[in-house]
Amino acid sequence: MRKNIAIIMGGYSSEVEISLKSGNIVYQNMPKEKYNSYRVHILKNKWVALDDFENEYEINKHDFSFEINREKIIFDCVFNAIHGNPGEDGTILAYFNLIGLKHTSASFYQMALTFNKRDCLSVVKPYGIKTATSYYLDKGDVVNVDEIVAKVGLPCFIKPNNAGSSFGISKAKTKEEILPAIEKAYKEDSQILIEEFLDGAEITIGVFQYKGETKVLPMTEIVSENEFFDYEAKYLGKSQEITPARISDDLHKKLEKTAKQVYEILNMSGFSRSEYIIVNNEPHFLEMNTVPGLTSASIIPQQAAAAGISLPELFENAIEMALKNNI
Repeated sequence: MRKNIAIIMGGYSSEVEISLKSGNIVYQNMPKEKYNSYRVHILKNKWVALDDFENEYEINKHDFSFEINREKIIFDCVFNAIHGNPGEDGTILAYFNLIGLKHTSASFYQMALTFNKRDCLSVVKPYGIKTATSYYLDKGDVVNVDEIVAKVGLPCFIKPNNAGSSFGISKAKTKEEILPAIEKAYKEDSQILIEEFLDGAEITIGVFQYKGETKVLPMTEIVSENEFFDYEAKYLGKSQEITPARISDDLHKKLEKTAKQVYEILNMSGFSRSEYIIVNNEPHFLEMNTVPGLTSASIIPQQAAAAGISLPELFENAIEMALKNNI
């Protein structure tokens, strides 16, 4: 009997449109001979399942079911394609845990931990994982620009602590650019992370559970036309994404070891895509995305293809791994 799969998409953050695109790619490539797949829009004003004709059916939040033609559809598993809140920060996954519904992401605690950039970095640092020098601000804190520059130098990056797709991120080259960048970041989150500029190649690495093992995908070198790998670079073609990355065998081994170590330190399962900057031939970990983009412009599908894994295989594996995992 085919399993019923809910592909959740949308969410409550600035990444809603990207998530809807990712979710539709998953829906189009989910093996139809094995699964009855339904798109489920998780939006601020409604939770609805969609049929092939875009008809909407209200989700019963008591058990995450819905009715179509008087038949109650109960899901066996959820494929999480929500970038940001409430999918990537673990909020909705805690709800699934309560009702006993399996899903393709890590546990809600791991998701919340990795979504919080500051907390994520604090966990990996004691294991010898190299990171950028950083400075923290919370909304309402007094901003001392001279203190920030003394700690992280110039240029520096100002980031929302909890946000994705490079929303709210700025590169400040001068003291005068720091305050406007902070205000921009506060539009996305009440906590801010300010980091030193690491001058080196940017490598992004997908790691996930594949057939029961932790698999490191072929790495991608990012060459952005813009100041950094921002929204335009990620989604509007303003970058070169070179897979596999043009790196030495020695550096490849270092990155593979570090990426796998970070994934396991954080007790991850499901998909991840982590960012690294190479300084003096050493990987420096920036952050981890636990619901990476799955659109035609996204990196994980590129890396999977380079590994000889098709999108239907990739998504089927995610479902099968989730069904085997204990909640």
